[in-house]
Amino acid sequence: MDSRSHQAFQILRLGFTVAPIIAGLDKFLQLLTNWDKYLAPAVPNTLGIAPHTFMMIVGAIEIVAGLLVAVNPRIGGYVVAAWLAGIIVSLLLVANTLNIAADIGAMGDALRLLIGGPHVLYLVLFGAASILCHVCFSYERTVRILKWLTLALFSYVGVILSVSVPWREVAVEGVAPWLHFPQDVAIKDYASMVVAVLGTTISPYLFFWQAGQEVEEEKAMGRRLLASRQGATMTEIVGRRVDIGIGTFFSNIVMFFIILTTAATLHRAGITEVSTTRQAAEALRPLAGDLAYLLYTVGIIGTGLLAIPTLAGSAAYALAETLGWEQGFDNKFRQATSFYGVFIVATVIALLIDFIGIDPIKSLYWSAVVNGLLAPFLLACILLVAGDRRIMLGQPSSRVTRAVVALTTGLMFFAGIAMFVV
Repeated sequence: MDSRSHQAFQILRLGFTVAPIIAGLDKFLQLLTNWDKYLAPAVPNTLGIAPHTFMMIVGAIEIVAGLLVAVNPRIGGYVVAAWLAGIIVSLLLVANTLNIAADIGAMGDALRLLIGGPHVLYLVLFGAASILCHVCFSYERTVRILKWLTLALFSYVGVILSVSVPWREVAVEGVAPWLHFPQDVAIKDYASMVVAVLGTTISPYLFFWQAGQEVEEEKAMGRRLLASRQGATMTEIVGRRVDIGIGTFFSNIVMFFIILTTAATLHRAGITEVSTTRQAAEALRPLAGDLAYLLYTVGIIGTGLLAIPTLAGSAAYALAETLGWEQGFDNKFRQATSFYGVFIVATVIALLIDFIGIDPIKSLYWSAVVNGLLAPFLLACILLVAGDRRIMLGQPSSRVTRAVVALTTGLMFFAGIAMFVV
């Protein structure tokens, strides 16, 4: 083992020893944060134990894993890596499923606001449509449908153009939001909101979805074998960079207009608590008028139809990559049964959650927080892979790109730590 490899080994050994032990001990002492409040109520209710007891069990496992790394790094490393991978995959699947449930519920509310009728029927129709579209239609037809649905995102831009906005104040607050930091908001709550915003725009499921769709497109071009897809020309790299850059730019523009619409209407009127999209739409109508109300509800339906296949599909891609399943929407159902099974099960479970009656706004918020906490870990892994010439077949990412990703990763880690510690 050369000196660089030995140094990396020692750093990983130290990290995999110290981090699990500290995290495990804090489950008992709760000096860094109150871990019990981050546990979903369904877990202790299902198991029939107190939240603190459950977290102490988790803490004991983490302490044992850390000590195992110190004593036997080879076996301990695999145990900790498997433990972390299990946590990440579980959180990703839970966050995606809650997000799907919230989207289906929101679409049902929006359609009922537009045309009336039974809410439950609309939930079933939207869930069934999302499943059948991907199981029965070809990949090419599905892509065309999704591309047209992206136009629904611009309805949020239309909403802001139909209301009065203090643009000078927006410019100042947008550049320096800390100038008017709300005194009644705790720093932890502010940090969790930042994590949620980052988790919405830099979501882990997008990493799996984007990578999966790149492979799907190459297969559609006739590159069915792995060898034919290895490597990329400079034209292909530039084309993908432009494609992703434009998509990222417009997605952030849409996010900005959504936040601005909420601030200029609901927040200005003193409405800071809504539990359903129906309440949000009905509160928006007298403040912004019928046009904004119509655009908002149409936007919810279009965005939901766009988001559900992405969320369920990314969960399927993540599990398929982890377990080595045949994957891809270009395959028939019988060719990738497990892949399509995850897609269907995630959507069905989300539909059942809607029948139970959850708060969709809180579900969206906390799923975004979970995504914001997971994303920097995945970004760090991507950063290591992207800079390795051997793995990247002689085409590593540029230093500028890696520097931007490293800065983003650091900021996301900082926001996540502030949410628990500050």
